[in-house]
Amino acid sequence: MRVWRSLADVPADLGRTVVTVGNFDGVHLGHQRVIRRARDEADALQAPVVAVTFDPHPMAVLRPHQAPAVITSVERRADLLGAVGVDAVLVLRFDRDLASWSPERFVEEILVGTLHAAAVVVGENFRFGSRAAGDVALLERMGRELDSAGEQEFRAVGVPLGSGPEVWSSSYVRRCLADGDVEAAAAALGRPVSVVGPVQRGDQRGRELGYPTANVAIGAKAAPADGVYAGWLTVLQDGARHPAAISVGTNPTFEGQRLRRVEAHVLDRDDLDLYDRVVEVSFTHRLRGMARFDSVAELLDAMARDVTEARHALGASGGGADR
Repeated sequence: MRVWRSLADVPADLGRTVVTVGNFDGVHLGHQRVIRRARDEADALQAPVVAVTFDPHPMAVLRPHQAPAVITSVERRADLLGAVGVDAVLVLRFDRDLASWSPERFVEEILVGTLHAAAVVVGENFRFGSRAAGDVALLERMGRELDSAGEQEFRAVGVPLGSGPEVWSSSYVRRCLADGDVEAAAAALGRPVSVVGPVQRGDQRGRELGYPTANVAIGAKAAPADGVYAGWLTVLQDGARHPAAISVGTNPTFEGQRLRRVEAHVLDRDDLDLYDRVVEVSFTHRLRGMARFDSVAELLDAMARDVTEARHALGASGGGADR
């Protein structure tokens, strides 16, 4: 799959395409429904599907104090979009200038002038352009006007995003994560919630206690609420997947650590060298909330229970990796 980081990167000889536009943060089931419809349109036209997305999140520019934590990085987003049927991703840098574009300019310069859209497929609640003035109705009108003017016409399709307890949305997924409800978040995403990043060197305290962990920084990523979870650690370089008991938070029993991070203890393995390797930590079950213990002995008792519960939740009987 191709990823273009600017309009200048788009090939000059690009033919007609089917375009879908959105933040696509999380690539949840609503997004996937839109992409499936775009794929159907593209197959009928024998054209590629191009997804247009934005970096950073528009809220980070327009209202930084209200900007949400991102569920997926742009790189991860592109991989997920490719997996569900997109052929190319155009990442537009979102800044004040782009935010000031009228909907008409966005259509004329990007959808028509650069991507040569034969069809534009978006969610039925899609808004775009300065002050979110553009919608599906405007796309439909502009597509007809271009046709009547003898220019490159396109068809606009608005796709319902419904299903589930409410319309699937990135905001809904973030609320699930804030509640620690990783199973509801997974139901909206169509896959387990995960955090991807390189394994960092920590304070080695887990190893000293007999529970070595692979530590991944959370940073600006959306992650489940502080607590202990069962899930899987996958080494992306070789695909090896290991059952794990996972802690999210700042480890309140010990002083010094203030940054939130994910600490994944691979069950029944102490021989893995994961430092600097890129891993995906996936969350499947919430075991308990975060707690501060008065002694190391109490902490060790809790960790032993966590490992037992994680093994039971995952159906892991001990041993090696799952590929």
